[in-house]
Amino acid sequence: MEIKDVLKRVDHTLLKQTATMEEIEQLCDDGIEYGVASVCIPPAFVKRAKLYTAGKIPICTVIGFPNGYNTTDVKVYETEKAIYDGADEIDMVININELKDGNYSYVLNEIRAVRKASEGKILKVIIETCLLTDKEKIKMCSIVGKSGAEFIKTSTGFGKAGASRHDINLIRKNLPEGLKIKAAGGIANLADADKYITMGAQRLGTSRIVEIVKEEGLV
Repeated sequence: MEIKDVLKRVDHTLLKQTATMEEIEQLCDDGIEYGVASVCIPPAFVKRAKLYTAGKIPICTVIGFPNGYNTTDVKVYETEKAIYDGADEIDMVININELKDGNYSYVLNEIRAVRKASEGKILKVIIETCLLTDKEKIKMCSIVGKSGAEFIKTSTGFGKAGASRHDINLIRKNLPEGLKIKAAGGIANLADADKYITMGAQRLGTSRIVEIVKEEGLV
């Protein structure tokens, strides 16, 4: 796959706790220059990043991040505030505790509540695959498929592992019609990116791909 086509699928990401506005601005500049799908940043930076980029690139942010155990009301408020500040895409973390308890209706209703709060925007649902059994991953494919979200996303990047071949294959085999895959966490090079796209991922959450392209002058 052409590098420009890979970049079009990248959510260029900076979510570390020590991120500064200067780093966010550089992330945005690089995202615009290299034609990525979006920049994914912490909620506190959304308003400033939207003003800085003047609509030149979609702004993605995270909700219930990274643990997912906020209440539904909190996640809904976070979503509403993020969109008010200018977010174009929302990546939310599911309530893993409720999933482990088998409270599937809670998990579905929470995603639907965030979906309602983010109507008209792209919603990606982070299931944190490294903490789930295969049975739970398959169940989440079904739940996310019923929620109205556009994407199921593998990982926060803050867990014990990120995307894997096994998980992408498993999700793809159990993916409801119309639902897309975002692979995230541990995508360290262009070979990883190409691998996951070939396997069916329509988006990639990574900070390294743009850095590699920039450092090596590949575009």
